[in-house]
Amino acid sequence: MMKAIDRPRLGWLLWILAAAGVAVTLFLFITSLRIVHEAGKEELHPADTIVVFGAAEYAGHPSPVWRARLDRAYDLYSQKLAPVVITTGGAASDPTFSEGGVGRDYLIHRGIPERNLIAETLGSDTAQSAERVGVIMRTNHMRRCLAVSDEYHVFRIRQLLEHEGIEVYVAPRSGSRPRSRLQRMLAVLREAMSYLVWKLNIPG
Repeated sequence: MMKAIDRPRLGWLLWILAAAGVAVTLFLFITSLRIVHEAGKEELHPADTIVVFGAAEYAGHPSPVWRARLDRAYDLYSQKLAPVVITTGGAASDPTFSEGGVGRDYLIHRGIPERNLIAETLGSDTAQSAERVGVIMRTNHMRRCLAVSDEYHVFRIRQLLEHEGIEVYVAPRSGSRPRSRLQRMLAVLREAMSYLVWKLNIPG
């Protein structure tokens, strides 16, 4: 027969759970404000490379979101803000193609020489891609990057890349926020929760 939890111990347990809930809620609220603030930035500074974070690809063709990010990276490259573009993203349900490889091929088609492109093709999510980008940049003696993604995504990208020791400028693609207020709230909350999960899993 299970022993009943005594009232003092139960009270302490409930207090700890309540305090944890308040702490998590406060963290998500503050992080959400930081995400929205970061979304409005456009830091067009010279860098060693432009890093464009992947989105879905369909049978070797970039999705509309992925194409829009790549076009943004192409515009930045055309402005001579960086000599190299790194495309990111591994293979998802289609093992024949990777997001990074599709992105590289798209930019070659747009006119960027292959020697000025690097494809990161192993990352299965944003955090893994950021780790791989860190390895690529260190190997190539790069220290600064222009990070390209959607507006609500660049806050987390900055944190991930700075954790790799990279100096980061953000240049999100414009018009990438969801249209409805509810969709915007859900998008920000999703990013805040993803950031919290990453923070909780950082080694050490």
